[in-house]
Amino acid sequence: MSVDKNYCLSSFLAFRYIYENDKDFAVGLKHRTYTHHPDSKKTAVKSALEIDNALRKIFDSLNGKKLGMMLSGGMDSAILASYMPEGSNAYTFRFLGGKFGEEELKRAEQYAKHYKLNLKYIDISWDTVLKNLVPLMEHKNAPVHSIEPQIMEAALQAKKDGVDMMVIGDAADYVFGGMDGLLSKDWKFEEFYRRFIYIEPSEVLNDPVDLHYIFEKYRKGDYIDFLGMMDTITIDESYASYENAFSTSGLDYIDPYEFLKMAEPLDLKRIRSGDTKYLIRDLFRIKYPDFNLPNKIPMPRPVDEYFKNWKGPTRPEFKKDIDMSKFSGNQKWLLYCLERFLNLIEK
Repeated sequence: MSVDKNYCLSSFLAFRYIYENDKDFAVGLKHRTYTHHPDSKKTAVKSALEIDNALRKIFDSLNGKKLGMMLSGGMDSAILASYMPEGSNAYTFRFLGGKFGEEELKRAEQYAKHYKLNLKYIDISWDTVLKNLVPLMEHKNAPVHSIEPQIMEAALQAKKDGVDMMVIGDAADYVFGGMDGLLSKDWKFEEFYRRFIYIEPSEVLNDPVDLHYIFEKYRKGDYIDFLGMMDTITIDESYASYENAFSTSGLDYIDPYEFLKMAEPLDLKRIRSGDTKYLIRDLFRIKYPDFNLPNKIPMPRPVDEYFKNWKGPTRPEFKKDIDMSKFSGNQKWLLYCLERFLNLIEK
């Protein structure tokens, strides 16, 4: 382990996690990393029916556990709902009294009803975020993704309800080609750098670290191996966020899609024509023949509302007079959480 605070600041703003496992913010603060399920033990699939069979086997292996699940209005969790025992608890996030993401809530209600699940809302407010934020950062020894406080809240409620294991569906996007924006074309090197990172460190930090060296590992002439980069950095960041939220809560969880892999290369032409996650779409049609395909949306969280009046960070690591109007709510979260973490470890 080595301490490199400036590197960690830049890496979190760019990638939402610390890319180098051996670099940390301070002495004694080893940040948590995610251990992947070995690729050699994943089941290769090339059709909706093969995915169905593989998922059924995974759920059969969980027999005897009291399962709960995180149910959104999207295809991935809707499919997983079809394998859950009748009467299982399905947890759906609700924000601003149900006024945020109303269509998402309606679809989750329909999926739960279709497979006779007990839908339970997890109401999330800014107070919920503040309550869970410090335990999450202390457990991770790093700042966290904006989804982690709400996942933790769902996990805590599930524990109270006697759930042994929570089922999630995060990995489907990464396994089956759901990141349609990043898969939309063959990217030139510098163009992909600007598209991929969340905040350019040099825009907000007084001592930024240039992270182009990470992208250079994937350079292909003027272009970049964007699939290879997504298969490492994107997955590491996302999977680690769920792991930290559940382990902080003390609840076991499983993402069945993480145990699968494509038997054939992604059909980029098909994805770029609008048929994203085509195998998952096919399976959704089997599970819900009378339902319309839902549009893809990320896990809901009203960060724009949370940070609409936030003036920006004030610590000396950050530049003065940052133009906060340039940043989205998700980007403001990164700045806010990073500052909160520095205040926590240097109090």
